[in-house]
Amino acid sequence: MTTPIRILVVDDEFSVRDSLQAWFRDSGYETEVAASGKEALAKMGRQRFDIFLLDIKMAGMDGLELQETIKEHQENPIIIFMTAYASVDTAVRALKLGAFDYVTKPIDPEELERLVRNAAERRLLQKENLSLKVQIEELTPFKDIIGESQPIQDVVELIKNVAPTDTTVLIRGESGTGKELVARAIHAASPRRFMPFVTVNCGALPEGLLESELFGHEQGAFTGAQFRHKGKFELADGGTLFLDEIGDVSLKTQTDLLRVLQETEITRLGGTKPIKVDFRLIAATNGDIEARVAEKSFREDVYYRLNVFPIVLPSLKARSGDIPMLAGYFLQKYARKMNRPIRGISASAMALLSQHSWLGNVRELENSIERAVIFCKGDELLPEHLPLHRSAASEGSSGLPLSEVEKIHIQRVLAETGGNISKSARVLGIDRATLYNKIKRYGLLVRE
Repeated sequence: MTTPIRILVVDDEFSVRDSLQAWFRDSGYETEVAASGKEALAKMGRQRFDIFLLDIKMAGMDGLELQETIKEHQENPIIIFMTAYASVDTAVRALKLGAFDYVTKPIDPEELERLVRNAAERRLLQKENLSLKVQIEELTPFKDIIGESQPIQDVVELIKNVAPTDTTVLIRGESGTGKELVARAIHAASPRRFMPFVTVNCGALPEGLLESELFGHEQGAFTGAQFRHKGKFELADGGTLFLDEIGDVSLKTQTDLLRVLQETEITRLGGTKPIKVDFRLIAATNGDIEARVAEKSFREDVYYRLNVFPIVLPSLKARSGDIPMLAGYFLQKYARKMNRPIRGISASAMALLSQHSWLGNVRELENSIERAVIFCKGDELLPEHLPLHRSAASEGSSGLPLSEVEKIHIQRVLAETGGNISKSARVLGIDRATLYNKIKRYGLLVRE
């Protein structure tokens, strides 16, 4: 037998335990015995068993009670009952509770041998299926990257090429295109997949707080630092660190980052002892980082350290053929989550989705489907369930530069939400930090 099968025999009669243990061991099984349910559970806490032989009638916890406890601690246990009180009721009750089978005392060795052999074959099949499931999951880290268009398939191919390495990756793309999703796929397909995946949104944190988040701090390093705090570099040790909106970090933080990449060690704020760190770095930006390099607000040496393997994500407009597949995926996700019996999306609603500008890209599409599921009371999404804002282009602004279209669209959303930044960001499918940056860029006036 290539894989050892472990059997636990639970019976309050010594002669039964002793004879069965000797017989099973002679047959090549690893066998333990217990005189009570309590002793059986203690042994389960120390090792895992494949097959359980339980006496139904025992003092204290009987076999049926023990079965329920075993099922709480182990998935799909294989249990064979032994009973001197053979009856249809007992057998039916045991089988209904999930028993594999039962034998009556005095035990027929040939019958028990057949049952245990069949149980062992089932257990080995379960192990093979579990192993196959793990292998399949390892081979399909891209299951959440939805789409059959060439642009997105090109991205998947890049992920497959770079994932097995430790190469630093810079993911480029507009807000809402799925940069973190791609970073997670790279991690999931890498040798580091069983270690932490740690994310930091650099654009959402002020410089002082970002420094503490990345490097950690010692107790008393600054006012309010009452305890030692591990930074993200340490938390990502052995795994992957994902720095989103890397283009927004200050020159000082860039210098500190360069030192970490060169020396693979950090020093906590207020500390003096260098700490070795082992992580794979993935960074992302939705901005023109080359322009920042040209204007000296982003260090050129840091840029080249980050841009070893660039992956540029397409906008949803560039992969509009994926909209029906994405919409269907999000519909299933949120209908299941909200327990709504929605079968699909009407042709007119799908046409509306396909014609929308989607300045917030996939994130905006997902948010729109989520809201539509909330509004939908029937079994199909209709146009009225989609609270889409007509794009500026559809209202006579064709021919304007894309930046002007975006500005008009953001102005309209801000007006409709009464200047509520959080609500506007949700409608646009972007985060608050990104919206603040766009408001600043376009010189828009808002009131919180």
